[in-house]
Amino acid sequence: MAEQKITTIALDLEGTLISNAVSQIPRPGLYSFLEYCRQKFERIAIFTAVNQPRFREIARILVEREKVPNWFTEVEYIEWTGNYKDLSFISDVTPNQMLLIDDRQEYVNPKQINQWIYIPGYDFPYSQRDCELEKIVKKLSLLN
Repeated sequence: MAEQKITTIALDLEGTLISNAVSQIPRPGLYSFLEYCRQKFERIAIFTAVNQPRFREIARILVEREKVPNWFTEVEYIEWTGNYKDLSFISDVTPNQMLLIDDRQEYVNPKQINQWIYIPGYDFPYSQRDCELEKIVKKLSLLN
């Protein structure tokens, strides 16, 4: 069976793209990482435990601070329930056409572990030398 092309990337918010929903410190390289994802994938989705109104507020603040591209305020948001970020919550695409980037394995559906790319959490003291998003870009560039 031929490998399916990865068309969709699902991104966690807290600990992955930013510190957390309270301090909202963007991870170094966030802007360029998001632009890379927009060029590489047909679809970007936010898959976070932060509720949608709060996520939209955070996205607006990050755009105002020029930490993310303007389109980030309108990025697709995935509503989900349960213990796992099950990729089947994302419509019109099969889980094997998606990747989830997340810092917390406990949220990854064990049946979809092969679709998960681990990123170390962006935690205090929030180093500006953090280059984890650059490392993810290198991994993603090897796909398809």
